[in-house]
Amino acid sequence: MLSMAQSEPPVPTTAEQVHAQNIAPSDTAATTPRPEGSIYMGGFRAPKIENVRVAVIGLGERGMPQTMHFPAIPHCEVVAVCDVYDDLAAKAANRLEQKTGKRPAVYSGSSDAYLKMLEEVKPDAVFINTSWETHAQMAIDSMEHGAHAFVEVPMAITIKDLWRVVDTSEKTKKHCMMLENVNYGREELLFLNMVRKGLIGELLHGEAAYIHELRMQMKSVERGCGSWRTYHYAGRNGNLYPTHGLGPVAQYMNIARGEDTFDRIVSFGSPAKGRAAYAKKNFPADHKWNNMEFKCGDMSNSIIKTKAGRTILVQWDETSPRPYDRKNLIQGTEGTLAGFPLRVAGERISPGANSELTEGQPGGAEIVHNGGYHQWFEGEAAEKALYAKYEHPLYKRLGEEAKKNGGHGGMDYIMLYRVIECLHNGEPMDQNVYEGALWSAVSPLSEKSVNEGGMPQEFPDFTRGDWKNTAPLPVVE
Repeated sequence: MLSMAQSEPPVPTTAEQVHAQNIAPSDTAATTPRPEGSIYMGGFRAPKIENVRVAVIGLGERGMPQTMHFPAIPHCEVVAVCDVYDDLAAKAANRLEQKTGKRPAVYSGSSDAYLKMLEEVKPDAVFINTSWETHAQMAIDSMEHGAHAFVEVPMAITIKDLWRVVDTSEKTKKHCMMLENVNYGREELLFLNMVRKGLIGELLHGEAAYIHELRMQMKSVERGCGSWRTYHYAGRNGNLYPTHGLGPVAQYMNIARGEDTFDRIVSFGSPAKGRAAYAKKNFPADHKWNNMEFKCGDMSNSIIKTKAGRTILVQWDETSPRPYDRKNLIQGTEGTLAGFPLRVAGERISPGANSELTEGQPGGAEIVHNGGYHQWFEGEAAEKALYAKYEHPLYKRLGEEAKKNGGHGGMDYIMLYRVIECLHNGEPMDQNVYEGALWSAVSPLSEKSVNEGGMPQEFPDFTRGDWKNTAPLPVVE
C-alpha cells in the first residue's frame, strides 16, 4: 500500500468536523504577484550539504519503513524521529541504533512535539509521513525553521494551503518536494526514457489511476490509517488521492516544465455505496462507522485538459473489490505505452521490419509478433526486449540496490536516494514544489467540480507564468 501514514495528531470525531477543519474545497485562491524577496524555485539549486541531517515526522505504516532506508544511503544520517505515539518513536530510534550504532533524538507524546524537534535539532531535511490534513502546516513549519521539506502525498488538501506551501518555499528558499514514489517505479522510468527518445511521437493523451481496494483500513478505528482516513471518505466527494497515477503521466508530458501545464478539470463520482456496505458487514450496528454518511463516490472520474490541448483521464477508487491498477498510459501520434500489464504498440516500437525495438537486439529474433500496432506487444518477450533496450539509466545504476533495500519494489529507495543525492550535490530536485502543488490540486478542484455537477474548474498557476521557462526533467544519468 502506497503512502499510508499511521501515526498523527488527534483526528476529527465526526464527518462534520472534517469540513470544520477546512478540508472542504471552499477556497479558489487566485494567482497573485510573487512577493518581493521571494524567488522562483523551478530548477533551484540549494547549497551543497556534505552530510544531510535527516529528521522524520510520523513513524507508522509509511514512515517506519521509509526511515529504515536512510542508513543504506550515502551522505545522510537520521538525527531525530518524532511521533505523537511514544512507542512508535522509541521503536524507530531502537531500530536505527541497532543499524547504525547511533541513537537519534526522540520526540513524541503530543501533536506539536515536532516543533520542539525543529527548534532543538535544526535538521537539514524533514520527511513528513502524517495524516493528509497535517502535511501543509508541517512542511511550512519545517521550511521556516531552515529545513528542506519532503512531504508525503498529497502536498496539501486545499488550494489555499497549496499556495501557502509554494509561497513559503519561495520565501525561505528551501526545497519542498512531494514524495511521489511512483515516479521512481521501474516501468514509469522506462516510459519516461522512451517518451524522451521520441518513440511515440507527439504526445496527445494520458491515463492515470489509483485503484486500490483499502476498505480494511477501516478496522484501524482508534489508531492507524482508518482512524483518520475514514473521515475523509465521509466528509468529501472527489478524487482524494490522485498523484500516484498522475505524477508519472505529468512528467512524461513535461507539465509545468516549459512545454505544457494543466488548464482545467471536470469531475464526476459514482454513488457512494461500498464503505457503508463494508461497515454494515464488519462492525456492530451501533459502531460509529455505521452511524456515518459516506459522501465520497466509490469511483471518481476526472478529465484534465492541458494548455496544449492534451487530455488526461484520472481515476480513483479505494473501495471497490477489483485488482490494483494505476493505468499508466501515454499515447502519442506514433504509438502508445501502457501499464498493468506492461504493453506497447506503435509504428516504431511494435516488432516488425521497421521497428527500432529489435534492431541490434540480442535475442531479437525470438520475438514473435505479427499484429503490428493493431495488437499489443506484451508478455515476457516484450518485457525482456523493452528493458534490454530502453531501461532508464537511473534504474540501471540503482535497480539492484533498490531491489535489495525494498520499498514498493524498490521505488521508495530510489526516490529517497535521489533526494539525498540532490541535496548532497546541490542539484535541483526531480520534482519541484510547483509540480507537487499542481498534482495535489486535483483533489480540491475535483471536489468543487463534483459539487457543481461536473462544471469545469481552472487550475491555479502556482509558477506565476514561470513554467514556460522551466527546463523539462532530464533523463537522469
